Amino acid sequence: MLVVGITALSLSAMFVRWADAPGPVTGFYRLLISTILLTPLFLRQQNKLELIQKKYLVFPALAGIFTAFDFAFWNSSLKYTTAANATLLGNTSPLWVALFALFIFREKLGGIFWAGLILALAGAVLVMGSDFLRHPAIGLGDLMASTAAVFYASYQLITQRGRKYIDPLRYTWIVGVSATIGMLAMNLVLGNQLTHYSTQTWIIFFVTAIISQMIGYLAITYALGHLPASIVSPTLIGQPILTTILAIPLLGEIPNTTQWIGGAIALTGIYIVNQSHAQAQKEPPNA
Repeated sequence: MLVVGITALSLSAMFVRWADAPGPVTGFYRLLISTILLTPLFLRQQNKLELIQKKYLVFPALAGIFTAFDFAFWNSSLKYTTAANATLLGNTSPLWVALFALFIFREKLGGIFWAGLILALAGAVLVMGSDFLRHPAIGLGDLMASTAAVFYASYQLITQRGRKYIDPLRYTWIVGVSATIGMLAMNLVLGNQLTHYSTQTWIIFFVTAIISQMIGYLAITYALGHLPASIVSPTLIGQPILTTILAIPLLGEIPNTTQWIGGAIALTGIYIVNQSHAQAQKEPPNA
């Protein structure tokens, strides 16, 4: 299931590229369709469990807004940069999670964390710097993907708190509703067309909703119930690697030598940061 989840998420970039629609529109239908499909399960869960207290609804509602911004920036970045770059930089969220934990929650982070952070940032600079030198527009796409990672990190932090009060299925559904409304508002503000797309694009909207959103997230959630997070989280770093490999035959995108090296360094740094942050959370407060 972990392999299935990683593969499903790795295909997200391909779907956005293949859809003949603006990135925010693809993100909107990915959320809308998956939320509609999950509604029967949500209603059944509502009948089984006690009602959610209103004061706790702020967590999934806010998480949905962060998700909307994450999708808007990341999907849009794919129009300006490669699938490999967008996926790699979009997966730098562990860096931001750890930094938020340091400055907001005052968690202690050791020297290993800082070494990992320096490696990850150095790798990202190599990847992004190569694009900025080649073409400013591609560099803009890299910045958009990096911004998406900040919102994804914010989603993770708020969800970490919200999940203490709401079960996974209902939490996911409420996030979907909130994110869908947020994406709709963004598309209206941007003036994006929401209808009159080709049959192929509508098929891709449904496919990305089912594969990337439903199968991808549900498979990883299932894996987290049977494997320790210490195994699942580092393994998820394989997503940008798989996207890079798949993008070669599917999109014809071949990274240059500098980007291969930068990507390897960044992934190593992300892994170290992830492990260091996880270890810090396990230690007692006075350790």
